[in-house]
Amino acid sequence: MHLPHHDLPDTPQQRRSDAARVWRAFNASLAFVLLLLVVFALQHVFDWRPFAVAPWTASGLLGLLGAPLLHGSPEHVGANALSLLLLGTLAGTAFPRATPRSLPLLWLGSGLGAWLLGDAGSLHLGASGLGHGLLFLVFTLGLLRRDRAAVATAMLAFMFYGGMLMTVLPREPGVSWQAHLGGAVAGVLAAWWLRRADPLPPPRKYSWELEAEREAAAAEAERAQFEPPAPREVPVLWQRGEPERGTVLPFRPRER
Repeated sequence: MHLPHHDLPDTPQQRRSDAARVWRAFNASLAFVLLLLVVFALQHVFDWRPFAVAPWTASGLLGLLGAPLLHGSPEHVGANALSLLLLGTLAGTAFPRATPRSLPLLWLGSGLGAWLLGDAGSLHLGASGLGHGLLFLVFTLGLLRRDRAAVATAMLAFMFYGGMLMTVLPREPGVSWQAHLGGAVAGVLAAWWLRRADPLPPPRKYSWELEAEREAAAAEAERAQFEPPAPREVPVLWQRGEPERGTVLPFRPRER
């Protein structure tokens, strides 16, 4: 796999740009978390059930859009808010182009998983499918891209929320593993689709690699100093031209 490199020098301006990217990702994740809290505070004002995913019903398809904004308890919204804040910041910092483009796929994928695999008569709500999608997006991008930033981001996400790899299967009653599985599948597909959206960071070499290159260059210069040049590199002092064609000399007739 060949990905474009974005060769940026490590300058104070670049470090400020990196810090600004982190803050943008954090602020965007925080804004979404605040939206979840506002919607949860207003759920007692309106009937939220039509906006949840009801499997295998036409009306339940509306939940593909509204279910990630709804939650069943303060513990539910608190757990999802924390995971989205952390995973959203990690994903948005490491992959500022791929992450926002993948969000519609993660959003719809979690809802479709619940709608297709859920039990009839049940209701599915919550943003945990979106969190699973972000984890699988970051983890799969680390495997596909294999640059240092992507691998480090995948390791951090796995360290904090590696348990999500197991919650895509039935474990606890009342937990929508179907939405988790749908979000995870969407995250893998989005990672494959958007693996080239963000350029690779500039390749950096270790000190021993630079030392080996310097030694190789010095050996090549020493070899070139004592080795005779190739024949084609020797200057030509004279050049043989085209041979002259012979001429017929007239002879006088012999006197008798």
